[in-house]
Amino acid sequence: MAGHIQDRWFKTETTPEGKTIRVKTDRHGIGMRYRARYVGPDGTEKSKSFPDKQKRLAEAWLTQIAADMTRGQYVDPSSGKVTFKEFATQWLASQTTDPSTIVNMELRFRLHAFPYIGSRSLSAFQPAHIRTWARALADSGMAASYQRTVFANVSAVFGAAVDDGILARNPCRAGSVRAPRLDRRKIKPWTRDRVVAVRNGLPSQYAPTVDVGAGCGLRQGEIFGLSVDEVDFVGGAVQVVRQVKLVGPQMVFAPPKGGKLRDVPLPDVVSDVLAAHITRRPPIDVTLPWKTPDGPPVTAKLLFYSRERKALNRNYFNMYLWKPALVSAGVIPERPPGEKFRPSREHGMHALRHYYASVLLDAGENIKALAEYLGHSDPGFTLRTYTHMMPNSRDRARKAIDRMFQDADHEG
Repeated sequence: MAGHIQDRWFKTETTPEGKTIRVKTDRHGIGMRYRARYVGPDGTEKSKSFPDKQKRLAEAWLTQIAADMTRGQYVDPSSGKVTFKEFATQWLASQTTDPSTIVNMELRFRLHAFPYIGSRSLSAFQPAHIRTWARALADSGMAASYQRTVFANVSAVFGAAVDDGILARNPCRAGSVRAPRLDRRKIKPWTRDRVVAVRNGLPSQYAPTVDVGAGCGLRQGEIFGLSVDEVDFVGGAVQVVRQVKLVGPQMVFAPPKGGKLRDVPLPDVVSDVLAAHITRRPPIDVTLPWKTPDGPPVTAKLLFYSRERKALNRNYFNMYLWKPALVSAGVIPERPPGEKFRPSREHGMHALRHYYASVLLDAGENIKALAEYLGHSDPGFTLRTYTHMMPNSRDRARKAIDRMFQDADHEG
């Protein structure tokens, strides 16, 4: 057993005759009787108090501490007194990931974690607390994918606490805790008629954004960050090298998602649309900081920009341009006076990328090439996302045989 146990109610004294006797202290009968004490790996003394008649419990505690030290699983009991909010705030400040990601995590913690579990000490967490919080997430009505993101962020904080020796285990990974399940509904791509209808609902200066999204598969931020210098009209290609992002309220230029630069085929029909657009509305130089609000200024000659001759802000575009276009196309209902538009996440500008993927797969393009064009680092993700859009093997076999016999008939 490591350390020793102090009895606060009695002390040992030596009589004039040289005998040792136990006498009551001034604290006899007051407060916790036993204090188990030991020296931690950092050289400082640690202790825990136990009530009267619980000396065996104190001994068991010290024995467990000694065993944890031997196995390298020791956790300082006092370190877990920090609250989840305090530790999560410190953890966020130490992150070196993309600034916009940090801003988004801070928002998720502030809205969906701190109000429920922020004031609880880390060492006081039990799986039951996480189950209750996860239930509250589910009852909030937020999308399952967003619930999973919030849950993953919170789990990452607990994981860091385990790594730092503050906790012995992550309560989010307990066997009785279930992470929010993804909505497994298959993506249903838009039809060509819907793409055209939404395009017609946008102001003319922004209508070509639909052609770039549906015809080249670019993300919204990549469309907003597209410079005329990256459009190779002769070679028939688009270089995707930047996007417009929001870091809090500040717009910045940044690399494409995942830092994956890429070349995308430029169809003739999109090339013609962009050439006409440039004639009507010549590109302008727009300067934004690079990656962070205090980053170095970068200038690009953007194809799409606002009335104020600035980069397009996705929040403004989505609310005041995109959603009215969805209404005009009959995709979503008109919003009642004084109310917000009905949530329509599946009909965001990302739907154009799904349309692009569906067209290429239907034409027989392979998954690896499609992943490259979409900027996915893992073709497996592309396959899992769009596998249901691929022509099935029976269709391919039937068409192959039909083509063979048709060719044979022509030869005869």
